[in-house]
Amino acid sequence: MKVSIPFLLVFILMIAIKLPSDRYYPVLFLMTALVFHWSRKDIPFLKKIFEKSWRLVVILESALIYTVLLLGNIHYKIEETGLSLFLIIIAFGFFFPKTKLNPALKWNYIPDHLFEWKSFLRKNTLFSVIGYIIILASSYHPASLIVAGIFVMDYISEIYEPYESKEMLEMYFKKMSLKEKIRKNSLFFNILLLPVNISFMMLNLNDSLYLLYYFVFMNLYFLMVISRKYKLYHYKEKRGCHNVMVYIEFLFCSMTVIPALVIISKNLRNAEQNIKTYVGD
Repeated sequence: MKVSIPFLLVFILMIAIKLPSDRYYPVLFLMTALVFHWSRKDIPFLKKIFEKSWRLVVILESALIYTVLLLGNIHYKIEETGLSLFLIIIAFGFFFPKTKLNPALKWNYIPDHLFEWKSFLRKNTLFSVIGYIIILASSYHPASLIVAGIFVMDYISEIYEPYESKEMLEMYFKKMSLKEKIRKNSLFFNILLLPVNISFMMLNLNDSLYLLYYFVFMNLYFLMVISRKYKLYHYKEKRGCHNVMVYIEFLFCSMTVIPALVIISKNLRNAEQNIKTYVGD
């Protein structure tokens, strides 16, 4: 996994987060180590460098992440659950992501107008499934919901960072408008978040304002990302440049709402003009 700003933010928040019970901390930290484990792509490299001990290296790296979170959290005190979960981490050395996905996992039931999602899921199936389970689990507490949301935002950016070919763009936008594309992609995004929202409401009925802010926060960021893609699209480029500074800017704007609305409005106008240069009126 790339060491990104959102990953560091989540790491810092996990050090400071306070949960209702000490039993929740080890599970949360184990899931964090599991996400790291399933997103790694260096297993073939480790096999070459550490021919006989690569499994041990895999276990130690995940155990180190788990240990740092376990010992680093300012509210958690070591207890039996935290120690017992080290046994699960040992299994990480024997179960790891495959370099090639199962051909059956094509996600063909996802419509073509969601091609960015389909492409991302094909390349990151296991990571996406595990990540989605963690997002669902984050609904048990307002703090974990926001933390997971911040982490997810970086991967939303990654989904829409690659550019389609000029021919595909022309064919695509002759069939539908930019606003229709955004509407359909936004609908799919919110359908994915719906189970999280329902779970949060069931578990935290008195904190419904957090859910409202979460909904606005996530959707504003999503709209800024997808509108920016077509504002900057150029057929000679393979992907957009969604760097750390863009992430921080969008994060701040999403939190403050009004700047995000201004950016989205400007992006949409510029994106529509940009698309017209390829598709025409």
